[in-house]
Amino acid sequence: MIVGVSAHPAAPVPDRLFDDEREQRWRARFTAPRMSRPGWARDVPDRCVYTSNVSGTTEVYVWDRATDQHRRVTDRRSGTHIATLPPDGAFVWWFADSDGDEFGHWVREPFAGLPDRDQPAPALPGVEDGYPAGLEIGRATVAAGTSTDDGTKIWVRRGDDPAQVVYQHAEDAGVGALSEDETLLAISHSEHGDSRHPAVRVVRVSDGGLVAEKSDGPGRGLTPLVFAPVRGDGRLLLLHERHGREELLVWDVLNDTEHEVALDLPGEVVADFHPDGRHLLVWHTAAARTRLHGYDLETGALSELPTAPGCVGSAEVRPDGTVEYTCSSAAEPSTVRALHPDGTDRVLVAPPGERAPGSVPVEDLWVDGPGGRVHALIARPTGVEGPPPAVFALHGGPHAADEDRFSAGRAAWVDAGFVVVEVNYRGSTGYGSAWRDAIEGRPGLTELEDVAAVHERCVADGLVDPQRCVVEGWSWGGYLALLAVGTQPQRWAAALAGVPVADYLAAYEDEMEQLRAFDRALFGGSPAERPEVYREASPLTYVDRVRVPVLVLAGENDPRCPIRQVDNYLDALAARGDLRYEVSRFDAGHGSLVVEETLRHVATEIGFARRALA
Repeated sequence: MIVGVSAHPAAPVPDRLFDDEREQRWRARFTAPRMSRPGWARDVPDRCVYTSNVSGTTEVYVWDRATDQHRRVTDRRSGTHIATLPPDGAFVWWFADSDGDEFGHWVREPFAGLPDRDQPAPALPGVEDGYPAGLEIGRATVAAGTSTDDGTKIWVRRGDDPAQVVYQHAEDAGVGALSEDETLLAISHSEHGDSRHPAVRVVRVSDGGLVAEKSDGPGRGLTPLVFAPVRGDGRLLLLHERHGREELLVWDVLNDTEHEVALDLPGEVVADFHPDGRHLLVWHTAAARTRLHGYDLETGALSELPTAPGCVGSAEVRPDGTVEYTCSSAAEPSTVRALHPDGTDRVLVAPPGERAPGSVPVEDLWVDGPGGRVHALIARPTGVEGPPPAVFALHGGPHAADEDRFSAGRAAWVDAGFVVVEVNYRGSTGYGSAWRDAIEGRPGLTELEDVAAVHERCVADGLVDPQRCVVEGWSWGGYLALLAVGTQPQRWAAALAGVPVADYLAAYEDEMEQLRAFDRALFGGSPAERPEVYREASPLTYVDRVRVPVLVLAGENDPRCPIRQVDNYLDALAARGDLRYEVSRFDAGHGSLVVEETLRHVATEIGFARRALA
């Protein structure tokens, strides 16, 4: 951890936050072993790969189900969280970057492990380093995307032949899907200049030649998901938003026919093919909860699967029809489960050690806002006299959403006696395309109008103490926190901003090209084209209006919210000379995969908030 490397005051890390019992409980929620859902090799499904924090840092592990043997694969200072297996399961692949900066290349080693002192080998020799832009591994073909300041390249390697570039463009793009017979490659691209609403191109794997194109026009994205898992089958499953929300489309690329899958469900959906190619596994998200459904493509029958209570996360169908999935709620930590064809549902696998302690459930709050009804989730502490202090924890993205899932961070704030208010402001996903896209041309300030509406409702209902409301968030949420105390100084008692955008003009200059493309689409152009829009959206513009204490946590190697623009904001705070602010810098990227570092972040935030409110 790097603290106090500049002239700015370093935020202290409290030795403890609570008495013995609560101190042990909040820390255990972070240190308790957890794991992702194991993914398997298609042709050897006993061979699996997953990530876990068992070592104290999120790393890659493999699991041989036939022998029930688990093996740790990676051991890197900043951790590893992206990994996969090819169909034959002979090797495990993972993405190797430098100290969390997300820039690097794919490497691989045998599933059984390497001899002592041997190092994993580059998985795609000759492919340039870059930010990952998708990966599809077939039995004889690999398609990988790399993004750099020059744009996106998509490479194809067949057998042991050298990798060749089959697609290249200055605008953002990525690998979408590889057909089962490995003759077709679907590419998601934004050659039209709008990476938020991509189009789809299908090319021949052999030479990159055009097979088919599909675009739904301005403001309507098409996202390729997966080809049907049947050789010679040209059906490509996509997401479309022709009717104001993300829905499913089956496009037969070879015959150029399509079928909209109309499901009588509120909210939005995403899906994957069953191994038989005749059914879909459907994730359905509405009002911050996700459940699983099965859909028969031939009969149109739709049925909810009897999964465990809670919000479903990752899921996949095994060759025998078993659905393996993760599930949690605000009150109960995540488990990895298996729903078998006979209807039995049980825990599939758990990491060694004690399970994380639970927390309180969340309540729904719907508020009339300036752009429509705003959905918020409320978590309340117990045993608090009078209206308690509150932390308005704003999610990142912005294209994401807070859901009824377990969060050790939310639970820590509740233990500290704070009401936690999570707002799915305009820009959030799961509430339709218009809601998601309402921030275009005026990001930041639009979201904060919704946050203000929820704040006013919470005050009016007596849920929170209006003099003790803290605004907090990471990434886009950290950006909104800084923007909030500059544009709504009367509402907030403090701002806590993790890896934020703080100076938007400098952030655009330094950030990864994929985010520059996103910003151009969001703002309607680059800073050179829309300078006033960027200035209006930048926290730095309002730094002289800040009246409350500010905490900033920033990663030295962050490619998304780079450190220079954070320093610009801190320098402006320092120049004020009349404002209390602190900074916590750490040697990682856009957050940390190291448990102890995360504990320091949470302790620093809660400790700062307590001092600010005192």
